[in-house]
Amino acid sequence: MNDTEEKIFFEKRGFGKNIGFGERPAILVVDFINAFTNYQNPEMVLSSNLEKQIYETNRLLDASRPLGIPVIYTTISYDDDLLDAGIWVLKQSGLETLRAETEAVKIDCSLHSQDNDSVMTKKYASSFFGTDLSSRLTSQQIDTLIITGCTTSGCVRASAVDAVSYGFRPIIVEEAVGDRSVAAHNQSLFDIQAKYGDVVSVETVLSYFERIKS
Repeated sequence: MNDTEEKIFFEKRGFGKNIGFGERPAILVVDFINAFTNYQNPEMVLSSNLEKQIYETNRLLDASRPLGIPVIYTTISYDDDLLDAGIWVLKQSGLETLRAETEAVKIDCSLHSQDNDSVMTKKYASSFFGTDLSSRLTSQQIDTLIITGCTTSGCVRASAVDAVSYGFRPIIVEEAVGDRSVAAHNQSLFDIQAKYGDVVSVETVLSYFERIKS
């Protein structure tokens, strides 16, 4: 089947319906850290060019500020002995570069961050696994998680799957997520839209912000 035939095939079987926005959103910026974004540094072996995705994320951050929408950044880092990396480090040797308190694991400074934003450290792909993200969102009565970051096929997808599993509405912003592989990026967006969350444009989210502002 070609792409159009696949889309029709899934739609006929009830996949890909929209969950929609809720009433209380938060923005989750997944792993826009130097190790993943500083593609000009050859030591950052996990990096790729994500300048466009960061630009689009900043558009959302700027628009969210007057509304007081919570912003949470994730980073991923490990102790020097890598014991907290488990067996995952056996699969990806690049994880060895993600050492705690190094420049590699700091949030990219080109993001429009503010002092009251949250930074959360995780150890594995999902932003929920082994963290207090779910309780943070629940305590603020958040029902909608607007997700940007990287990588689409890895930590973004895993976070979206867990978000819907915990009862949050995952909204993945297409222009604001990126991957090292175009094929993996596109397939993951298709998969998320089919089964786990809503893949929407930046403009759709900005329009949503305008609605809740009024």
